[in-house]
Amino acid sequence: MAALVALTAGLVGAAPAAHAADAQAKQWYLDAMNAEEIWKTSTGKGITVAVIDTGVDPSTPPLKGQVLKGKDVAEAKGDETDDYSGHGTTMAELIVGTGAGGGIKGLAPGAKVIPYRVSDTELQNNEKVNAFDQEEAIRAAADSEAQIINVSFGNEYYSSSVRSAVKYAQQKGKLLFSSSGNEAKKGNKKNYPAAYPEAVAVGAAGRDGKVGDYSTYGDFVDIAAPGTGIPGYCDKSLTRYCDEQGTSHASAIASASAALIWSAHPDWTANQVLRVMFESAGRGEDWEEGTLSRYLGHGIVRPGAHINRGIGKPGDPNISPLTNERVGGASGSSASPKPSAPASSQAPQDKADSAAAVTGSDNSADDDSRLGLIIGGAAAVVVVVGAAYAFARKRRTA
Repeated sequence: MAALVALTAGLVGAAPAAHAADAQAKQWYLDAMNAEEIWKTSTGKGITVAVIDTGVDPSTPPLKGQVLKGKDVAEAKGDETDDYSGHGTTMAELIVGTGAGGGIKGLAPGAKVIPYRVSDTELQNNEKVNAFDQEEAIRAAADSEAQIINVSFGNEYYSSSVRSAVKYAQQKGKLLFSSSGNEAKKGNKKNYPAAYPEAVAVGAAGRDGKVGDYSTYGDFVDIAAPGTGIPGYCDKSLTRYCDEQGTSHASAIASASAALIWSAHPDWTANQVLRVMFESAGRGEDWEEGTLSRYLGHGIVRPGAHINRGIGKPGDPNISPLTNERVGGASGSSASPKPSAPASSQAPQDKADSAAAVTGSDNSADDDSRLGLIIGGAAAVVVVVGAAYAFARKRRTA
């Protein structure tokens, strides 16, 4: 069963705390993507992102007016606005933050978020929680007005019930992004729900354009986004930002990228938005066209490459670029295992090479040619310890 990892247990390389006023100065990827130019065309307006996490506090300056009514699926003390670690609020700000008060400026500041609170290991140890919160949260998000679902957590255990929920979301025409995991140096096991064929698995890279050495990799990784050196709340007090890294952050930034593209093309389906994301992703010069990387998937997200330069074609609205099957509407079909390119047609497999800085698909100057990073956010891990849904679901966020 997939789950959330406690932020206190999963933060990777947290740096000394910084005051809120310093947050935007640390958001290097906004300049790399030339976000200001993108926002002249699209800010994500009209798009809603479901954030399944530790809760989202709507009272922080960057989130005032940005958070819609959600649900506490964990069924613990408080509600979905009580963020018990600061992780969920960070993810929400990375997606839709306004930057007010010197706080985080989201990549899609015109979008809105709906919070769905689920439990992590620490909360499970301290309170009685809903054992089915993850799949219930995904299904609730799929039934909501949200077009995009962000799941910045996971674990190494396959769960048929959670897989069913992810399939349901895809069949409802939603895009579900999930962090690939932060376990590259700790066994590098597949992370769920990211590894389910119907989910978009997001890896992480750094400012140098190289994949984070912690970012879980494999043939299930679909795309990558910035994840190293990203500001995030240090703890549940939500008073200070720390310098963080993880595929959690990368997943949130990928979700925001999808919001920008979907806002620019509100009549598109989830399949078309994702196909354009794949086709416009940044790739190295030695990366053969039509191949995939086990570290960065189709490449690093570049919403500006499509929004400002038209790179990427939407294609068939009813065919999933994840499974190549007809899905995405009320009559969507079940998906087969996520296809991967054979070894002979994979992109460079050496970690350093496959994560090389990506500047664009041609020699012309482009609006986001400075983007040369993608690193991972927080991945989660859940462990089943009992029978018949009596689970101690260890979940990590980073």
